[in-house]
Amino acid sequence: MKELICIVCPKGCHLKIDEENDYKVTGNGCERGAVYGCKELTNPTRVLTTTVKVEGAAIARLPVKTDGDIPKQVLFRAMDEINRVTVKAPVKRGNIVLKNLLGLPINVIATKTIESV
Repeated sequence: MKELICIVCPKGCHLKIDEENDYKVTGNGCERGAVYGCKELTNPTRVLTTTVKVEGAAIARLPVKTDGDIPKQVLFRAMDEINRVTVKAPVKRGNIVLKNLLGLPINVIATKTIESV
């Protein structure tokens, strides 16, 4: 039996996941908690938020995030790839900064609009 605190919503339900009983989840206040508990033990994923270098702007870094979940076990490889990216200002929030991160159908997008100087 594994125990987790659900991070899907602010309630922070204390989940118990029975790995020997088809990953049955108890302690969840909603169905999303059950899905999270099972997924966290069988195939954990995360949305990755970070920054990339930006040229021609008043600031040196552009905040970015993945537009979907990526497998937790590839986070460090994803960061290695993202850290090689440099964008040129101007950049609009929502612009794709890096397509198909690690060959996955996930893009890295800008989360802030930055004007050029």
